[in-house]
Amino acid sequence: MNLSKYETMDPVMLMSIINMKIRDEFEDLDSLINYFEIDKEVLISRLKQAGFDYLPEVKQFR
Repeated sequence: MNLSKYETMDPVMLMSIINMKIRDEFEDLDSLINYFEIDKEVLISRLKQAGFDYLPEVKQFR
């Protein structure tokens, strides 16, 4: 799944995709961010507005 439109993607779908990719393909959020060249602040802010926080200890947005 391409994350190039993460800024306008449905936030629930975005959260689901990010969590799946971290679980299946990346070691952590930073690895995913670096690979896709995503602005971490924008991603976290966008998901926070939808009620999701990143929990580094479980490597998921919830």
